Amino acid sequence: MMAAATLAEQSPKSKVILIERNNILGQKVRMTGGGRCNVTTGRTDMGDILRRYPRGKNFLKHAMYSFPPWKVMEWFEAHGVPLKVEEDQRVFPVSDKSDDIVGVFEKILEKPNVQIMFGTTVEKVEKIDNRFVIGLVNHESISADRLLVAVGGQAGTSGGYALAASLGHTITSLAPSLNSFVVQEPWVKDLAGVSFKRAHFKFVGAQNIASPGNRFEFTGPFVFTHKGVTGPAVLALSSLAAYEKLTVENPARLLIDLFPELVEAELLKQIQEGIAAHPKKTFENLLSQFVPKSIATVLCQTLGIPVERIAVEVSKKDLNKSVTWIKGVPLTIIGRTAGEEFVTAGGVSLKEVDSKTMQSKICPGLFLAGEVLDVDAFTGGFNLQAAWATGRLAGQFLPLIN
Repeated sequence: MMAAATLAEQSPKSKVILIERNNILGQKVRMTGGGRCNVTTGRTDMGDILRRYPRGKNFLKHAMYSFPPWKVMEWFEAHGVPLKVEEDQRVFPVSDKSDDIVGVFEKILEKPNVQIMFGTTVEKVEKIDNRFVIGLVNHESISADRLLVAVGGQAGTSGGYALAASLGHTITSLAPSLNSFVVQEPWVKDLAGVSFKRAHFKFVGAQNIASPGNRFEFTGPFVFTHKGVTGPAVLALSSLAAYEKLTVENPARLLIDLFPELVEAELLKQIQEGIAAHPKKTFENLLSQFVPKSIATVLCQTLGIPVERIAVEVSKKDLNKSVTWIKGVPLTIIGRTAGEEFVTAGGVSLKEVDSKTMQSKICPGLFLAGEVLDVDAFTGGFNLQAAWATGRLAGQFLPLIN
């Protein structure tokens, strides 16, 4: 959509045909952010922004500096959609309606040099005599001298990878990204809905003779679910660990530090001071001053400390074990569940695409943009930002390449 809109506005003599499998424009965009559309990020440090892309950050530099988040915001507002930056730096339409974002494209693409073919599926593409012949299901073929493949990732359609591969491109390994984790420990169901604004996660992949286990870390908010954990920090961690195979037979280990700002000795000191101030409280109730009651209950059950035990009677050994548990809640990850966003790790190899134009290095006249590339990001507007930036770059160069 961004490439077509850029072409329509900047190159009115170009004939633009947008082939859309769905019966409406921007269906995936309409679904993002729970229907509100997390347009981009409000962050302004480009180094910080690019670190949110576990795959593709170096490739994206030119596109992102050409059309950074603040220019994306200016573009949408200039097209009549006021935006707001929320506390967590996510950017939404003031209306909280994703339809307003798609509406910008609907209006631009009404221009006479644009044709949208709704409900149309591309079956195959061939390059014949320097022109692309695009075979359509239940339609006559289209011939064009430029072709942009920007159909999203695996969650959108697998067709984009097949089209790119048929024109000579390499497709890297594909895996779902931005997932929640399913854990083995049955007690997590008792913590469902308990959330933390800031915790530190350590992920250790399955270890075997051939591999020591990959390690990933991330700090941020999360929430317990009936089956495991989710939230921004978990989604980011799952993105970093997208290629880890997580099963009951091949589990990963997860440690959650609920007090990342305190070292163990300081947390122990604070709990000891609490015991001194309230010696007759049960240990479970005393811990509830530091963590939610349900977590205090699980801690006592897991470590074998009777919930009715008076705090002052808890041994030093059990105190130390309790602090260690809070600073590294141990979980066994045995699977993933789909997150709110549908993002694919992997795609067209970035070595085969010119990052300054989005044109294929293998097939002249072919352009690739968005998630069909081996580019993906954490949650927070970064995946849409990459789509806007690469789509705009492609749209600018599509009519210029000979």
